[in-house]
Amino acid sequence: MADTEDPSARTPWQRLGDALFTTDATQRLRLQQAGLAVLLMVVSVGILIYAAHVAGTPALPVAVWAIVSVGGLVAMLVAIRSGWALTRADPSLTLPQMLFAITSGAVAYAMAGAMRGVAFPVLMVILVFGLFQLKPRRVVAVSLYALLAFGVVMGWKAADEPEVFAPAVELGHFLMLAAMLPALSLLSARLTRLRERTRRQRHDLSLALTRIQELATRDELTGLVNRRHMSHLLERERQRGVRSGRGFSLAMVDIDHFKAVNDHYGHPVGDEVLRTFSHHAPQALRGTDIVARWGGEEFVLLLPEASLGAARIGVERLRGRVAATPMAHLSGVPIRVTVSVGLTEHIAGESATQTLERA
Repeated sequence: MADTEDPSARTPWQRLGDALFTTDATQRLRLQQAGLAVLLMVVSVGILIYAAHVAGTPALPVAVWAIVSVGGLVAMLVAIRSGWALTRADPSLTLPQMLFAITSGAVAYAMAGAMRGVAFPVLMVILVFGLFQLKPRRVVAVSLYALLAFGVVMGWKAADEPEVFAPAVELGHFLMLAAMLPALSLLSARLTRLRERTRRQRHDLSLALTRIQELATRDELTGLVNRRHMSHLLERERQRGVRSGRGFSLAMVDIDHFKAVNDHYGHPVGDEVLRTFSHHAPQALRGTDIVARWGGEEFVLLLPEASLGAARIGVERLRGRVAATPMAHLSGVPIRVTVSVGLTEHIAGESATQTLERA
């Protein structure tokens, strides 16, 4: 159902949220995730600036790194908000965001000196962020890239500043990453299987609900609307007529001598007659007309906004089509039937049941 909420009734904060994140649910989720990534980067930048300050790293490169790190993710947020990312295979830009953040983290590791260990939790947050978005193969690729990026920085700093980046310590850091990243890849595969199982369960549930709805509203043999649902439709049409002043017509259709068909040819042939009639009847009527199986060989036609004269034309067309069409075959011999129809127009003030009784 469409959202009929008055936009003027929304609070200023809600309108601001709509302006920033749009009102499209899927796009809104992408933007919220990208916004969270920016927020996490801002927090990480603050922590690593402190670490670089303690390490005595010159302020200029730290400032440039901070601006580039936050600005890069903000640029991706803008790309998503503008709609440009919708042209890409991944409209969320998850992979570019992760690769950028890992590269930024590796640079921060080099600048943090003695406090470089704070880069590891940030790296883990980045990788965990991707567990819920990327397929296992891509998580493996991202993990290998992270291991390579940090391994290069560790090797470079161990050779360039061994007094701060002790080679033995850097080797330990590298081995720790090498042990943890495969575990993340395995966890990603596990999450993917869980998501796929959940997706299948949702699909199966949707099919089951559809089937339940069909059983509740459709006749199993003919596929037509069943008596219970037709009663609901008749009452709804009556109430609509009260509001609009437009009437409708009803017809009760009975397949002639249907008992003789069952007795002479057998019930399977009788069922085939019912199915074939149910297939041809709607085709002889308007698209807005509704055919329901009322019980046995009886059917009810609801003809909305049709006067008695207009309804008679449709009903005569139906009778002619049924008479001219074989309803079943037995050993190659066509079996034909005819129908009798009672037709009436709804009278304002009477119930749908009373109209049916007159039909």
